[in-house]
Amino acid sequence: MSRRGWAYFLAMAVIWGIPYLLIRVAVRQLDPGVLVLARTAPAALLLAPLVVAQRQLPSLLQHWKWIAVFGAVEFGVPWYLMATAERHITSSLTSLLICCVPLLSVVAQRIRRTEGRVSPRRYLGLGIGALGVAFLVGLNLKGGSITWISMMMAVCVGYAIGPILLATKLKDVAGPTVVMGATGFVALCWIPWDLAHWPAHVNGETWSCVAVLSVVCTVGAFLTFFELIKEVGATRATVVTYFNTAIAVVLGIVALHEPLTVGILVGFPLVITGCIFATSSPAPRGSLKTVSTAPRP
Repeated sequence: MSRRGWAYFLAMAVIWGIPYLLIRVAVRQLDPGVLVLARTAPAALLLAPLVVAQRQLPSLLQHWKWIAVFGAVEFGVPWYLMATAERHITSSLTSLLICCVPLLSVVAQRIRRTEGRVSPRRYLGLGIGALGVAFLVGLNLKGGSITWISMMMAVCVGYAIGPILLATKLKDVAGPTVVMGATGFVALCWIPWDLAHWPAHVNGETWSCVAVLSVVCTVGAFLTFFELIKEVGATRATVVTYFNTAIAVVLGIVALHEPLTVGILVGFPLVITGCIFATSSPAPRGSLKTVSTAPRP
C-alpha cells in the first residue's frame, strides 16, 4: 500500500479498535436497540448540513432504497446483534470474531470478480487468519456462548455485504450522503422499539461512551474509511479489522480486566500474522479505481 493508504489504515485501526470497549460499557445501562438509535441519530444530524451544503439531497432521494438497504445490513441489524452479544461475551472475543469479515469479503470478490487477482500470498494470509479465528472460537466456547458467537457471525456477513453495495449500487453517491441517509433511516426504524425500552436513568459515563461512538467511531470513521477504500480497494480495506483486534484486545484486558484466555494466546498471533500477509502484496493500481468512494464502518 502507499503511504497515504497506510496512514488511513492506521487511523482506522485506532478509531475502530475502541468501539468494542465503549459498547461493552454502554450496554450495562442501555438496551442494544437504544444504543443503535443513540449512535445513529446524532451521526445523521451531524452529517446533514454537509450533505445540504454539497447539494447532495437529490442524489440521496434518487438512491434512497439502496441507501436504506445498506443501512440495514451495515448498521441497523449488525449493531444490535453486536451490542446484544457483548452483554454475554467479552469485548476482546467480539473484536476477534470480526476478523472473519476479510475472509468473507475475499470469497465475495472471487464470486463477483470485482477487483484484481488475489495473490497466493494474500490467500495464505487470509487462511492463517481464518485458522486463528478457529482457535479463538474453539477454545473460548462455553455453555450458551454459541448463540452469541453465531450473532457475531451474522454481524460479519452484514459487514461483508456492505462494501458490495457500496461498490455496485451506491458507487456514484458521495460517502457523507450514504452515511447520513443510512444512519437516518436506521434511527427512524428503531424509534418505536426505543420508546418502550428507554432507560429510567443513564449516567455520565454511558453518555460519554455513546458520544464517542457516534461522533468519532461513526461519523469520523466513515469519512476516513471511504478515503481508505478509494486508496487501497474495498477488499483490502476490510483487512483493517485485523489491526482493530490488537487495540480492542489490549483495551479489554487493561480497562475492563477481561481474562487473557488460551484462545486469545493461540489465536491472536495467528490473526496478526495473517493480517501482515494479507496486506503486504501489491494490488494492481487499475483495480482500485473501480471501487466505490463511499465509506464503510
